[in-house]
Amino acid sequence: MRLSYGQAGLADLDLDLDPIAQFKKWLGEAAENIMVVEANAMVLSTITDGAPIGRTVLLKDVSTEGFTFFTNYLSRKAKAITEVPKVSLLFPWYSMERQVIIVGTAEKVSEKESDSYFASRPWGSQVGAIASAQSEELESREVLERRYAEIAAKYPEGSQVPRPDYWGGYLVRPESIEFWQGRHSRLHDRLRYVRSDSQKIDWQVKRLNP
Repeated sequence: MRLSYGQAGLADLDLDLDPIAQFKKWLGEAAENIMVVEANAMVLSTITDGAPIGRTVLLKDVSTEGFTFFTNYLSRKAKAITEVPKVSLLFPWYSMERQVIIVGTAEKVSEKESDSYFASRPWGSQVGAIASAQSEELESREVLERRYAEIAAKYPEGSQVPRPDYWGGYLVRPESIEFWQGRHSRLHDRLRYVRSDSQKIDWQVKRLNP
Protein backbone atom coordinates (compact mmCIF):
# COMPACT_ATOMS: atom_id res chain seq x y z
CA MET A 1 0.00 0.00 0.00
CA ARG A 2 1.63 3.18 -1.15
CA LEU A 3 0.34 6.64 -2.05
CA SER A 4 2.06 9.36 -3.99
CA TYR A 5 1.71 12.61 -2.09
CA GLY A 6 1.97 16.03 -3.58
CA GLN A 7 -1.25 18.04 -3.40
CA ALA A 8 0.68 21.06 -2.15
CA GLY A 9 3.98 22.12 -0.68
CA LEU A 10 4.89 24.04 2.44
CA ALA A 11 7.34 26.87 1.76
CA ASP A 12 9.18 28.68 4.52
CA LEU A 13 7.85 32.01 3.32
CA ASP A 14 4.26 30.76 3.60
CA LEU A 15 4.61 30.08 7.32
CA ASP A 16 3.29 32.47 9.92
CA LEU A 17 5.93 33.61 12.41
CA ASP A 18 3.60 32.46 15.18
CA PRO A 19 3.03 28.66 15.19
CA ILE A 20 -0.29 29.07 17.01
CA ALA A 21 -1.54 31.30 14.17
CA GLN A 22 -0.21 28.79 11.63
CA PHE A 23 -1.98 25.96 13.47
CA LYS A 24 -5.27 27.86 13.55
CA LYS A 25 -4.97 28.39 9.79
CA TRP A 26 -4.46 24.69 9.14
CA LEU A 27 -7.18 23.71 11.62
CA GLY A 28 -9.62 26.03 9.87
CA GLU A 29 -8.75 24.52 6.49
CA ALA A 30 -9.17 21.01 7.87
CA ALA A 31 -12.54 21.90 9.39
CA GLU A 32 -13.73 23.15 5.99
CA ASN A 33 -12.52 20.02 4.18
CA ILE A 34 -15.40 17.56 3.81
CA MET A 35 -12.92 14.66 3.63
CA VAL A 36 -11.64 15.33 7.16
CA VAL A 37 -13.65 13.68 9.95
CA GLU A 38 -13.47 15.70 13.18
CA ALA A 39 -10.64 18.08 12.38
CA ASN A 40 -10.13 18.70 16.10
CA ALA A 41 -9.47 15.01 16.86
CA MET A 42 -5.93 14.49 18.08
CA VAL A 43 -3.85 11.57 19.34
CA LEU A 44 -2.68 12.32 22.88
CA SER A 45 0.37 10.28 23.90
CA THR A 46 1.51 9.90 27.49
CA ILE A 47 4.02 7.74 29.37
CA THR A 48 2.84 5.00 31.76
CA ASP A 49 5.39 2.72 33.46
CA GLY A 50 7.99 3.84 30.94
CA ALA A 51 5.87 2.94 27.91
CA PRO A 52 4.09 5.35 25.52
CA ILE A 53 0.31 5.06 25.21
CA GLY A 54 -1.77 6.98 22.68
CA ARG A 55 -5.48 7.62 22.43
CA THR A 56 -7.73 10.01 20.52
CA VAL A 57 -9.22 13.00 22.33
CA LEU A 58 -10.81 16.20 21.07
CA LEU A 59 -9.17 19.61 21.07
CA LYS A 60 -11.60 22.08 22.64
CA ASP A 61 -9.61 25.32 22.60
CA VAL A 62 -6.39 26.73 21.20
CA SER A 63 -4.91 29.99 22.45
CA THR A 64 -1.58 31.74 22.82
CA GLU A 65 -1.14 29.65 25.98
CA GLY A 66 -1.59 26.30 24.29
CA PHE A 67 -4.03 23.50 23.51
CA THR A 68 -6.92 22.48 25.79
CA PHE A 69 -8.81 19.21 26.13
CA PHE A 70 -11.09 17.76 28.83
CA THR A 71 -11.23 14.36 30.48
CA ASN A 72 -11.78 12.38 33.66
CA TYR A 73 -9.01 13.19 36.16
CA LEU A 74 -9.12 9.57 37.40
CA SER A 75 -8.57 8.10 33.93
CA ARG A 76 -5.40 6.34 32.85
CA LYS A 77 -4.30 9.32 30.77
CA ALA A 78 -4.77 11.71 33.69
CA LYS A 79 -2.82 9.46 36.06
CA ALA A 80 -0.04 9.29 33.47
CA ILE A 81 0.04 13.08 33.20
CA THR A 82 0.31 13.34 36.99
CA GLU A 83 3.38 11.10 36.89
CA VAL A 84 4.94 12.49 33.69
CA PRO A 85 3.35 15.76 32.48
CA LYS A 86 5.30 15.74 29.21
CA VAL A 87 2.93 14.77 26.38
CA SER A 88 2.57 14.88 22.62
CA LEU A 89 -0.41 15.73 20.44
CA LEU A 90 -0.79 14.50 16.86
CA PHE A 91 -3.32 15.86 14.38
CA PRO A 92 -3.50 13.40 11.43
CA TRP A 93 -5.26 15.11 8.54
CA TYR A 94 -4.63 12.28 6.07
CA SER A 95 -6.88 13.46 3.26
CA MET A 96 -4.99 16.77 3.16
CA GLU A 97 -1.60 15.02 3.33
CA ARG A 98 -0.88 16.95 6.51
CA GLN A 99 -0.07 16.32 10.13
CA VAL A 100 0.92 18.46 13.10
CA ILE A 101 2.93 17.15 16.04
CA ILE A 102 3.01 19.14 19.28
CA VAL A 103 5.26 18.35 22.23
CA GLY A 104 4.67 20.12 25.52
CA THR A 105 3.74 19.96 29.17
CA ALA A 106 0.19 19.38 30.39
CA GLU A 107 -1.32 21.12 33.40
CA LYS A 108 -4.85 21.35 34.78
CA VAL A 109 -6.95 24.36 33.81
CA SER A 110 -8.82 26.35 36.46
CA GLU A 111 -12.00 24.98 38.03
CA LYS A 112 -13.83 27.98 36.60
CA GLU A 113 -12.78 27.02 33.06
CA SER A 114 -13.76 23.39 33.65
CA ASP A 115 -17.13 24.47 35.06
CA SER A 116 -17.77 26.71 32.08
CA TYR A 117 -16.99 24.03 29.51
CA PHE A 118 -18.89 21.29 31.36
CA ALA A 119 -21.98 23.50 31.44
CA SER A 120 -21.76 23.93 27.65
CA ARG A 121 -21.76 20.17 26.95
CA PRO A 122 -24.86 18.30 25.77
CA TRP A 123 -26.95 16.86 28.62
CA GLY A 124 -26.15 13.28 27.60
CA SER A 125 -22.41 13.94 27.70
CA GLN A 126 -22.72 15.52 31.15
CA VAL A 127 -24.59 12.49 32.48
CA GLY A 128 -22.11 10.16 30.82
CA ALA A 129 -19.17 11.89 32.48
CA ILE A 130 -20.68 11.11 35.88
CA ALA A 131 -21.81 7.58 35.02
CA SER A 132 -18.49 6.38 33.62
CA ALA A 133 -15.59 5.56 35.93
CA GLN A 134 -13.27 6.01 32.98
CA SER A 135 -10.48 3.43 32.53
CA GLU A 136 -11.73 1.26 35.42
CA GLU A 137 -12.76 -2.34 34.76
CA LEU A 138 -16.45 -2.75 33.90
CA GLU A 139 -18.43 -5.88 34.77
CA SER A 140 -20.77 -5.50 31.80
CA ARG A 141 -22.34 -3.03 29.39
CA GLU A 142 -25.59 -3.41 31.33
CA VAL A 143 -23.96 -2.10 34.51
CA LEU A 144 -22.84 1.05 32.70
CA GLU A 145 -26.24 1.63 31.12
CA ARG A 146 -27.99 1.10 34.48
CA ARG A 147 -25.68 3.62 36.12
CA TYR A 148 -26.36 6.07 33.29
CA ALA A 149 -30.11 5.65 33.75
CA GLU A 150 -29.81 6.30 37.48
CA ILE A 151 -27.86 9.53 36.92
CA ALA A 152 -30.26 10.60 34.17
CA ALA A 153 -33.19 10.09 36.56
CA LYS A 154 -31.44 12.13 39.23
CA TYR A 155 -30.67 14.97 36.80
CA PRO A 156 -33.44 14.90 34.15
CA GLU A 157 -32.87 16.65 30.85
CA GLY A 158 -33.27 20.39 31.28
CA SER A 159 -31.95 20.41 34.83
CA GLN A 160 -28.49 21.59 35.87
CA VAL A 161 -25.99 18.74 36.00
CA PRO A 162 -23.10 19.54 38.37
CA ARG A 163 -19.57 18.97 37.14
CA PRO A 164 -17.97 16.16 39.15
CA ASP A 165 -14.73 17.24 40.82
CA TYR A 166 -12.90 14.40 39.06
CA TRP A 167 -13.64 15.83 35.61
CA GLY A 168 -11.93 18.82 34.01
CA GLY A 169 -9.50 20.21 31.52
CA TYR A 170 -5.81 20.20 30.71
CA LEU A 171 -3.80 22.86 28.94
CA VAL A 172 -0.81 21.62 26.94
CA ARG A 173 1.83 24.33 26.81
CA PRO A 174 3.82 23.69 23.62
CA GLU A 175 7.59 23.50 23.47
CA SER A 176 7.74 22.46 19.84
CA ILE A 177 5.20 22.37 17.00
CA GLU A 178 6.00 20.55 13.76
CA PHE A 179 4.04 20.97 10.52
CA TRP A 180 4.29 18.14 7.99
CA GLN A 181 3.12 18.32 4.38
CA GLY A 182 3.34 15.31 2.09
CA ARG A 183 5.33 15.74 -1.15
CA HIS A 184 6.28 13.69 -4.20
CA SER A 185 8.97 11.00 -3.94
CA ARG A 186 8.72 11.10 -0.15
CA LEU A 187 10.51 14.46 -0.14
CA HIS A 188 8.03 15.75 2.41
CA ASP A 189 8.10 19.22 3.95
CA ARG A 190 8.76 19.26 7.69
CA LEU A 191 9.04 22.58 9.51
CA ARG A 192 9.40 22.65 13.27
CA TYR A 193 8.96 25.61 15.59
CA VAL A 194 10.98 25.45 18.81
CA ARG A 195 11.02 27.84 21.75
CA SER A 196 14.16 29.91 21.31
CA ASP A 197 14.94 31.50 24.68
CA SER A 198 14.84 30.82 28.40
CA GLN A 199 11.66 32.88 28.73
CA LYS A 200 9.98 30.63 26.15
CA ILE A 201 8.48 33.56 24.31
CA ASP A 202 10.03 33.57 20.84
CA TRP A 203 10.06 30.74 18.31
CA GLN A 204 12.68 29.54 15.86
CA VAL A 205 11.69 27.61 12.75
CA LYS A 206 13.88 24.90 11.28
CA ARG A 207 13.34 22.72 8.22
CA LEU A 208 13.97 19.01 8.80
CA ASN A 209 14.85 16.19 6.45
CA PRO A 210 11.75 14.11 5.65
